[in-house]
Amino acid sequence: MGTTWSVKFVGSSAGKQTLQRMIPLALDRVIAQMSPWEYNSDISRFNRLPSNEWQTLPPELDRVINSAIRIAQESNGAYDPTVGALVDIWGFGPSGPRHARPAADAIAACHRACGWRQLEHDAGARRLRRHNAGVIDLCGIAKGFAVDLVADTLHEHGIHHALVEIGGELRGHGVKPDGSPWWVEIDRPDEDSSGAEPMLVALHDLAIATSGCERSFVSGTRHFSHTLDPRTGWPIANGMITATVLHRSCMEADAYATALMVLGPDAALDFALAHDLAAVLLFQPDAGDIAERTTPVLDAMLA
Repeated sequence: MGTTWSVKFVGSSAGKQTLQRMIPLALDRVIAQMSPWEYNSDISRFNRLPSNEWQTLPPELDRVINSAIRIAQESNGAYDPTVGALVDIWGFGPSGPRHARPAADAIAACHRACGWRQLEHDAGARRLRRHNAGVIDLCGIAKGFAVDLVADTLHEHGIHHALVEIGGELRGHGVKPDGSPWWVEIDRPDEDSSGAEPMLVALHDLAIATSGCERSFVSGTRHFSHTLDPRTGWPIANGMITATVLHRSCMEADAYATALMVLGPDAALDFALAHDLAAVLLFQPDAGDIAERTTPVLDAMLA
């Protein structure tokens, strides 16, 4: 996944040795099933299938696909798992970075091929097919799922007090040995000079995921965000800086944070309110000062 991971837990040295074997195996399953950079991963093989041909999915990938399609439906396509061709043409996919902005007609062609409604998921039989040529890319949800999978692996091995982190996405359970919770600070960009107090949350059976604009594609003097709007085919330009979501599932927090980034400040807040999300939005309207909005659910957590 091109990032680092860490696990802090309360347990014995024998447990540590077991987990040092089991955690990499869990992460390898995610990569083998969901990485678009692995030619023989399950998702890469699916993307090479002809339209309307079914592929049976392993349980983990089936769970991710089910959530991805549901959140795509809820967000009316602000989050969409079929944006792989767009991600690639903008230089953020397996083909590697670009040195010039893609042509408008090429963007339009990739955009026509995507769309979550083309996916048909048979949850009972754990199989998937598509009715168009949209390339699935699960990078907006798979890292969060990996956090959940590692946390579940710890639980299966009797570890009930732990903090799991992969690339800045976290999930916590139980407490530290001194009885204090797993405190984490919600990301704020360096440009936020408002002098506000750090925003700390206790991850007690909670996960946190942040989507931002830390990566960009540069063309001349313009910076294009790596967060793409599946509804237009172009990088977002809505003033959003970061969207952070707290949820019991890191997988869902990951995908919801992506959707909020795409929706933009006003629509994102409306969506978060409608879906009872604990979220904080940071954005910069019209190149002015950085603004921040939090949802009532998050406010209640911080009270």
